[in-house]
Amino acid sequence: MGAREAGLPDVVRSGSLPSRVTIWEVGARDGLQNESVVVPVSVKLEFLDRLAAAGLSVLEATSFVHPKWVPQLADAAELLSGLSKRPGVVYPVLVPNERGLDRALEAGVSHIAIFASATETFASRNLNRTLDSQFEMFAPTVSRALAAGLSVRGYVSMCFGDPWEGPVARSQVVAVGERLLEMGCSQLSLGDTIGVATPGQVESLLEGFRDVSSLAVHFHDTYGQALSNTLAALRCGVTTVDSSAGGLGGCPYAESATGNLATEDLVWMLDGLGIETGVDLDKLVECSVWMAEQLGRPSPSRVVRALSK
Repeated sequence: MGAREAGLPDVVRSGSLPSRVTIWEVGARDGLQNESVVVPVSVKLEFLDRLAAAGLSVLEATSFVHPKWVPQLADAAELLSGLSKRPGVVYPVLVPNERGLDRALEAGVSHIAIFASATETFASRNLNRTLDSQFEMFAPTVSRALAAGLSVRGYVSMCFGDPWEGPVARSQVVAVGERLLEMGCSQLSLGDTIGVATPGQVESLLEGFRDVSSLAVHFHDTYGQALSNTLAALRCGVTTVDSSAGGLGGCPYAESATGNLATEDLVWMLDGLGIETGVDLDKLVECSVWMAEQLGRPSPSRVVRALSK
């Protein structure tokens, strides 16, 4: 059953919302990185192609982290060499440091992302750095990437809550984020890594930044708040939202992190609000049903389940 047959409500615009939203699809990277069974590179390539065919224009393809830490993405170079890029689609990759950048440059990528922490404990556990010294690792990576003509995105993890430290001060998140922007990141993705945020927190954090035009949001749905948090961010002027097809994903360094916001759930909401995304929801659902079959389990996305009955 397609979206229209399911009775998608008439489009009703709501004030103070953007006319178009860019969906930064992370299913192939953040969605698959926590899978215990290694997904064949052929499946990953077909996944990316199906996502592009559904109209998604930003597909985070993989990561050049050390295979020891994320075995699922050990095939990054092989995947990129086999990737048939579609016109109008960009395929960013995540890099942790200069060694990762070297591999990304060899693979001919044009967009990279780095990942930072908003808290001391997560910086230590995830990056083996202090909150302050993490920037010593990012600086040469970003400067070299910019010199090579690459676009650089910065992720900030644990923006709303940390499983070891609890609530995270707004000033601390803003300080980390602004430092990444000053370093040369063209966009900053604010992550609710363990999914504890609520809309008021989202509004408060976004108000702490001088300019929201360079901000994106990345919500996990641990407590069922991802869509409401996204709507709050849109009302604050954010126009880029991270999501994962079928709701795949988690974080290998934070056990309490569950799946990402499902792209289908996001598109259903945005379609109903008359916000353009360029995404064909029916094709996207078909893609996620196919991927769920490859993984041997049903998709956690409510929209996928509703439209695939």
